[in-house]
Amino acid sequence: QVQLVESGAGLVQAGGSLRLSCAASGRTFNRLAMGWFRQAPGKEREFVASISASGITTYYAGSVKGRFTISRDNAKNTVYLQMNSLKPDDTAIYYCAANTVSSRAAESSYEYWGQGTQVTVSS
Repeated sequence: QVQLVESGAGLVQAGGSLRLSCAASGRTFNRLAMGWFRQAPGKEREFVASISASGITTYYAGSVKGRFTISRDNAKNTVYLQMNSLKPDDTAIYYCAANTVSSRAAESSYEYWGQGTQVTVSS
């Protein structure tokens, strides 16, 4: 079992920045691929970014590429999502997730999920 706890929720103006953190416990963190997903009101949950267990490989959704950066610190069992140049469309609940398969895995392959953290971007 893996427990994931997100932090870093906040309200920010458009153009601003936020950093989300996700602390993991319960299983060897450096064997887990990690991902961030988000769900906006009235919309389905969507992929944001993922990172391989080693931290070498990353993937991004087109809508956030160039603005968001995913990273991890395996010594701290933590994955981060640095969000810059935020837009109102980025408003959503952001979820941290983990899988034992691959950073390229589909959402359905993510086995462990955090409770979510709210990000609100005002115009």
